[in-house]
Amino acid sequence: MIRRIRLLRNIGQFDSVDAGATITLDRLVLIYAENGRGKTTLAAVLRSLATGDPVPITERRRLAAAHPPHVVLDCEGGPPDAMFQHGNWNRTLPQLALFDDVFVDANVHSGLVVDARHRQNLHELILGARGVELSRRISQLVERTEVHNRDLREKAAVIAEEMRQGFSVDDFCALPELPGVNAEIEATERALAAAREQDAVRTSPLFETLVLPTFDTDAIDRILERDLPDLDATAEAQVRGHVSTLGPGGEQWLADGMQRLPRQGVEDTCPFCAQGLPGSALIVHYRAYFSAAYSELKAAAAEALERVWRTHGGDVHAGFERAVRVAGERRAFWSQFCDVPEVHVDTASIVRAWNAARDAVVAALNAKQAAPLERHRLDQSARDAIATYYALPQEVSNLSDALVASNDGIRVVQEQAAGANPQTIVRDLARLRATKNRHAPDIAAFCTAYLEEREAKARTEGERAEARAALDEYRGNAFPASQTAINVYLRRFTAGFRLDSVTPIATRGGPACNYNVVINETPVSIGGGSPAEGEPSFRNTLSSGDRNTLALAFFFASLDQDPNLATAGVVIDDPISSLDDHRSLTTAQEVRRLAERAGQVIVLSHDKRFLCRVWDGADPTIRSALEIVRDGEGSTVRTWDVAQDSITEHDRRHSQLRKFVDPGTGDPRETARAIRLHLEAFLRVACPEHFPPSALLGPFLALCRQRVGQADEVLDRTATRELGELTEYANRFHHDTNPAWETEVINDAELRSFVERALAFARR
Repeated sequence: MIRRIRLLRNIGQFDSVDAGATITLDRLVLIYAENGRGKTTLAAVLRSLATGDPVPITERRRLAAAHPPHVVLDCEGGPPDAMFQHGNWNRTLPQLALFDDVFVDANVHSGLVVDARHRQNLHELILGARGVELSRRISQLVERTEVHNRDLREKAAVIAEEMRQGFSVDDFCALPELPGVNAEIEATERALAAAREQDAVRTSPLFETLVLPTFDTDAIDRILERDLPDLDATAEAQVRGHVSTLGPGGEQWLADGMQRLPRQGVEDTCPFCAQGLPGSALIVHYRAYFSAAYSELKAAAAEALERVWRTHGGDVHAGFERAVRVAGERRAFWSQFCDVPEVHVDTASIVRAWNAARDAVVAALNAKQAAPLERHRLDQSARDAIATYYALPQEVSNLSDALVASNDGIRVVQEQAAGANPQTIVRDLARLRATKNRHAPDIAAFCTAYLEEREAKARTEGERAEARAALDEYRGNAFPASQTAINVYLRRFTAGFRLDSVTPIATRGGPACNYNVVINETPVSIGGGSPAEGEPSFRNTLSSGDRNTLALAFFFASLDQDPNLATAGVVIDDPISSLDDHRSLTTAQEVRRLAERAGQVIVLSHDKRFLCRVWDGADPTIRSALEIVRDGEGSTVRTWDVAQDSITEHDRRHSQLRKFVDPGTGDPRETARAIRLHLEAFLRVACPEHFPPSALLGPFLALCRQRVGQADEVLDRTATRELGELTEYANRFHHDTNPAWETEVINDAELRSFVERALAFARR
């Protein structure tokens, strides 16, 4: 018996509902909910509690919930409470039978079809209930089997679900040992990650080469050491002597000035001093010094400097840092799926050393450019800076080679992920993890004990097989009895058909059940094979209501055969779907009758009228009612006032009028307005042939006055006069007869008098 619903969290429409913890559930529990509010979800929770199967709950995990479902139920067998957490129940409630869509689909039909699975399950449904009683003929063997079963359960219980990774205990214990299982698990985990991100794996780029540019020190030294080999020593000495007197930049100044002199051999004056040039010996030396070779040397120095800046300056540093960052990002992605070397590059240190080396080279080339004929070499500090920098490209090159080499493994990952099935890999991974657990020393001991017990049980069952012949005799009696019980319920449900020839048969898939549906004394076979087109069949002879009635009859008949019904729980979800009104009434009667025999009956429905019918005829001492209602974006559970929902509008108006008289409560204007509505409702019942639902008080009153004293009199003179006066007063507060009814002045004493008269009139 379920006593309280303590918690429903992160399942279906239930966010975090604990309101049910304060509501005690009795022997008969009625639960009302509009469609979509969570009724079927609650039924699924109870089915999971009965079977221990987590799927009915986990498949209804609340969308966008951050955490998995969590359910706590106060029910028999505790403490502790029955709790579903982390995908499992801490205990179950097997003595709980459920009628819902799952029961119908598993045992009776799927929509319009009865297939082999239904007939096999129906066979077990009929046989199992009676078989428990009659199995005493083989009780000794059964008891021995049960001892084995109990020991197996105990030995299986220590092999926890988390160890088995979803495998049954038998399959888990049968897993062979696998050498190198840890490496297999790691590889499979990576394969699963890649399969789950197939698009990203397919489109993500591979690693590219990381390169740090070098300095061509030999070429730089050659530029720095160059001079003009054909320059006369005397000319060079005189020019250098003169340049030394000009201060910094003097040579450059002179070189620029030489470009302004006229060509050699042309008579002219100096552009600096306006003296004649032919007599100046120094000008001859200048022309030799600042020759075309001098300009070419100077251009070579400038070109070398520009090449250094192009290779080692500008955005080159940022490009390298970006390449390292991209490599790190790619490494973070690809390392999920295969082995990829770590990317640890101190770009800040590299850039500092790089800048130092570049600046040293640039300084030397600038000096050469300023004095092209001076012979230079990179000094030791520049060479040290370059050497410091050169130690870094090798590290980058080694890393680059390793990253590029890992592209082969990445391509393998891409190929495998392209055709991978994540579900298959999940199963493979579960098997590998289970295999690792299975052969851990402590768990292996548990499995050995379990397998030994299973073998002992198999020997006992071999002996028991000889007694199976007795069950054949039992089965020959059980099926006719079940047929009788099912037909009893079909008659109670006023079904227009009955069952016949409910018999067991052997099929390739195992024992099954065939039966006939008899309509107008014509049998329609529900058995193996598909009926011929146009022939009567389950699909075209039974309506939706008939099919649901048949399922209910099967369910109730199976309960009758349960020897433990007095302590069992029964859950019925929407039993009147597609039923006619008269079947709704008989179903309500059967539910009340069942509540007197079962340990607990829980009925869920979206039909208030049906639940009210069950409630009205049930023992008040054993009933309780809940409703599932909207709470923000979800649903919650609260006590349902069935009596309040059973009250009609006429009942409410009558109560409103009585309360205005005594104790004098209620809104006067609404009370005055209710007088006419109350009179109309009374007259529809008292005079239905003269005052149908579409009639108005005015024409009806005229008819009454016309027939007073005649043979076809409707109301006598006194009643007609009283109705006329009541109507006259009530019309003051009716929008059709008084457009200003909302502002009509109300006298309390007058209103009370007319309310009392209206109540008295309706008691005639």
